[in-house]
Amino acid sequence: MYKAITFFDLDHTLLNEQTKVDDEVAAAMKQLRENNVLPVISSGRNIFEITEIMKKTGIDTVVGANGSYVQFEGKPVYKSLVPNELITSLMEFGKPFEDSVTVYNDKDYRISFVNETVKNNYASINTPVPPVGVDDFIKDNEVVMMVINTVGHDQDYIDKFAGKLTFYRNTPYSMDVVMDGGSKMRGIQELQKNTGLEGIPTYAFGDGNNDVPMLEYVDHPVVMGNGLPHVKELAEFITTNNTDHGIVNGLKHFDLI
Repeated sequence: MYKAITFFDLDHTLLNEQTKVDDEVAAAMKQLRENNVLPVISSGRNIFEITEIMKKTGIDTVVGANGSYVQFEGKPVYKSLVPNELITSLMEFGKPFEDSVTVYNDKDYRISFVNETVKNNYASINTPVPPVGVDDFIKDNEVVMMVINTVGHDQDYIDKFAGKLTFYRNTPYSMDVVMDGGSKMRGIQELQKNTGLEGIPTYAFGDGNNDVPMLEYVDHPVVMGNGLPHVKELAEFITTNNTDHGIVNGLKHFDLI
């Protein structure tokens, strides 16, 4: 039995500004495991996007796709699927805004079309632009998450899909999209329930909008020094920036390493 569980957002939290894992962070993850603390990646990213991060950190338990795909020690334990009709509806609704939709599962992704907003979005997260071909992809593949590549139309989407989809603005060029009620909190709850990890003290590190449900749920919320102002209000402890030893300083504050 683990003595604690630590959940780590990736972008602007566990990762540096080149979306890489610093050596001191990788060493901290190893120290956590040696101290019988379970490190968990909790991210809007999907498994296929983070294989190098998992390899360097040694982390194989993931709350991915904003809580819509969860694996424990490398094995899937929960997923929330987006129906094809909702994917099609989102693409149709976005056409007048010239907004493109990306669909994801744990293994791959596709996009409906590419424009400047798409290029700016994927450049901002240091990720290749997905191949085009949503319609063919969804015929034979599950989808656990979508991204709407958009600037300035947040409320239009939120109003249109109320009660069906949940939206998280995570970059200036895009919103993550999951099934209604989907969140990192939900993913953590499913991880705990399906693996017998309930009742163990929980810690979480985050910085942005999609971290809010997770930070509100865990026992000890930690927000990065570079976190959004309204997210910092949720913190039990505000550590230094992700580029200034923030992960290590936060873990040391709680005597986890």
